Amino acid sequence: MFLHNLKYEIKAGLRVKEFLIWVLIFPIALSTVFKIAFGSVYKNSEVFITIPTAVIAPESDTSLRQVLDGIEKADSPLMKITYTDKESAEKMLEDGDVEGIIFSENGKLRITVAGLGMNETILKSFCDQYNANMTVINETAASDPTKIQAVAEKLTADVSACEQIKLAKGNTDPYADYFYNLIAMTALYGALTGLHIVVENQANMSPIGARKNCSPTKKSISLLASLIARSLMQSVVMVILVCYMRFVLGINFGSRLPLVFLAAIMGGILGVCFGFMVGSFGTSSRDVKQSRALSVIMICCFLSGLMIGNMKIIIEKAAPWFNRINPAAIISDSFHILSTYDDLGRYAAKLAVIALMSVVCAVIGFMSTRRRRYASL
Repeated sequence: MFLHNLKYEIKAGLRVKEFLIWVLIFPIALSTVFKIAFGSVYKNSEVFITIPTAVIAPESDTSLRQVLDGIEKADSPLMKITYTDKESAEKMLEDGDVEGIIFSENGKLRITVAGLGMNETILKSFCDQYNANMTVINETAASDPTKIQAVAEKLTADVSACEQIKLAKGNTDPYADYFYNLIAMTALYGALTGLHIVVENQANMSPIGARKNCSPTKKSISLLASLIARSLMQSVVMVILVCYMRFVLGINFGSRLPLVFLAAIMGGILGVCFGFMVGSFGTSSRDVKQSRALSVIMICCFLSGLMIGNMKIIIEKAAPWFNRINPAAIISDSFHILSTYDDLGRYAAKLAVIALMSVVCAVIGFMSTRRRRYASL
């Protein structure tokens, strides 16, 4: 009987237009819009790229040419060098083809730039460091030529007092939080299907509910079958959305994609249970309950950063306790943690909170729905 009800509930759930439109089609369309809007912002504004540079240097300046050749052969080259004459270099700088011109005169470098941005500062620092190193080498050659090799090796060695430790294995793009919050919104949109569980099991809200209350099947079995069926459907939606973002849009979720799927699925189950609980309260119509559920969801998503990226930080400063109970923030944080920390302790804590919220919502929904009785049907 239970399996029969489960099969029936899955078929019935697929006919709910809110499920197909708001829970499946709308998030995919919105994620595509996000990709178009934010896809290249981080790369263009935050990630370092090779600096196109014009160089005017005589062929006899072998020292400079060896240094620049070494820079261009690096895995992440600092500069893309174009050797040219003064007139061509100035034309390239004016047209924006290069960001600076390096002049080599008597073994010293000077630079001409068109702006005062980060790339121009990097080029200026390179020239200053090169001039300082050449001064040391020339002074060593004049005082003790036998030490030139040792001095040159010291100057070119990559000396650092700090050890670079990579905190994140995944995506450090700050705009990725918009995608994390979109997944959280989609998960909570499962409330629309969870709410239909109550509508289809209450005799005063739908003809289907009246028939179910007249059937010999225990109400607890019918409710459990409905809840599991809608949770399975929502889980499939969450997997589809994450796959679309990862393999179609190319969103980097890090190296632990199975855990991303797990967090998305558990978030979707929380959304279904939340809708089940909201639907069990009061005797309002389906549209009224649906409006209430959507209002709560959108407020939670807004305060989590779906519309304003740093909203979660603002809430953390003003009322940090709210981020601990906001389901949208908790779900999106689980994805952020996977891309930021190696330790899975925080991730496990977030999933534990999601699971606890799901159980609480489901229990409240069962208690409120099962105790309803009808004088006549």
